[in-house]
Amino acid sequence: MFDWISQNKDVLNVLIGFATLMVWVVYAQLLYNGYKRQRRPRVVINRGRHKGVDALCLISNMSAESIFIQHIVARLETDQGTYFQDVTELEQNYQEGDEERERHSSGDTPSLSDSTRQGPLGAGEFVHIGAFNSVIERIAQREGLRLDQHRDDRAESEKGIVRLRSLTIQLVAIYGSDDYPIGVERRFLIRDLDEGRLLVPATWDSKRLTSRRHRKQVRQLIQDLAREEARN
Repeated sequence: MFDWISQNKDVLNVLIGFATLMVWVVYAQLLYNGYKRQRRPRVVINRGRHKGVDALCLISNMSAESIFIQHIVARLETDQGTYFQDVTELEQNYQEGDEERERHSSGDTPSLSDSTRQGPLGAGEFVHIGAFNSVIERIAQREGLRLDQHRDDRAESEKGIVRLRSLTIQLVAIYGSDDYPIGVERRFLIRDLDEGRLLVPATWDSKRLTSRRHRKQVRQLIQDLAREEARN
């Protein structure tokens, strides 16, 4: 046995060196995969509480680090076109002097989270932007749309009445130390049933917009929102 080893020691050294190299390659690959998984943003957009349009729109941060929510955009697709709106800021129906009265009644300064969803969202945390139907109604009110509430086919020909097809929620956020924003979106189909409108996710998971082409689209979206805000 020892004679065989001494006679083939050069071959054995090569095999041992190759095996050691393979172990280090596998170990390095595992480390890289772990690092890549930790650096990859993971944000989930989903329904909460119900499956209809009255369900809450939940945004959950399943990433290893916090994200900073910059914009939340809703796109409503109808039979008469597609409309989008930045729904990051919550709608307020305050009258003049309401803020001052609230401070005196509560003794505290109103929280920023009561008026906007922009800001940091920690790992494992979630936030909701209200019910899907409130988002739909918000877009319809801004665009002057008359929604088909009763799903009457005869009403489709009436001018101004629209039928809903889908609602897409798109999130623009900053992740970790990345220099460029990331995007996450999920499209929900709107089905009319006898018992009401049902939300059906078009995909089983939220879509990450992290490729170079997608990041360019996200930057363009931010510029479009800035121009829209300037016009208003």
